[in-house]
Amino acid sequence: MKNETKMSAEKVVKQPKPKLMNIKLEKLHPFESHPYKVLDDESMTELVESIKECGLLNRIIVRPLEDKQYEYEIISGHRRVRAAELLEIKEIPAVVHFIDRDQATILMVDSNCQRENLSLMEKARSYRMKLDAIKHQGTSRQNVEKSEVSAELISENDSGRTVQRLIRLTYLMPELQEFVDTGKMKMLPAYELSFLNEEAQRDIVDRIDETESFPSHAQARRMRKAFEEGKHDYDTVTQIMSELKPNQVEKLKIPMDDIRKYVPKSMTPAEMLEYLLKLVKKEYDRQHNHDAR
Repeated sequence: MKNETKMSAEKVVKQPKPKLMNIKLEKLHPFESHPYKVLDDESMTELVESIKECGLLNRIIVRPLEDKQYEYEIISGHRRVRAAELLEIKEIPAVVHFIDRDQATILMVDSNCQRENLSLMEKARSYRMKLDAIKHQGTSRQNVEKSEVSAELISENDSGRTVQRLIRLTYLMPELQEFVDTGKMKMLPAYELSFLNEEAQRDIVDRIDETESFPSHAQARRMRKAFEEGKHDYDTVTQIMSELKPNQVEKLKIPMDDIRKYVPKSMTPAEMLEYLLKLVKKEYDRQHNHDAR
């Protein structure tokens, strides 16, 4: 019994507690394949000014690299590190977590998901990375891509359906992902198109390039259905995307008070419309017959 207890104790490896330290920028490395854009834009300028005025208010989060001694991988704080570079700061305050790659991925996503300015694709890629890390750890109880029950493992803020749709966006080819990232294509049509294979998605990209127009949700659903039924080809894409979208159909609005002057008061709106259409047709026929004489 004592031997069993001793063996169990030996199996328990205590994880070192996080350590506070200052790290030279030259010893920091971006998180491999992290999904977040670090741009020298207006937001970066504001961050630089904030650090210049108030200093770094929050430590970055890092972990030691397994293959490089005294060098670290950034888990959270890529933008702060870039701002420090622009300010020519030599060292930056950090919290060092002694964790593995999967734990670091989960911590990276959880640390960044609160940012308000994340694009759809940044959030989609981060959720996909967290999903893969959880699966690799063997802690996923269900398939999160198909279940809303397990979505809480990925996000505490987004609904299960939103998590599912966002993860599906990572199955889009790069050109379609770029359209989503820039806001040219909305999430719902992009979600539908993610179920098409690369060849079918290429047809849609080619059509978008030709017409500079993007499919609506309804059009994307029809293209997905055609693909699943084995009826998808470029002609199908052209036909579906050539149809007018609901917001492109011209509508005529006539104030109700203007019409009621000329129709019985007992008429319902539907009866008024039918009555007006009959009058228009009658006038058209009269004009047509007159011109034919």
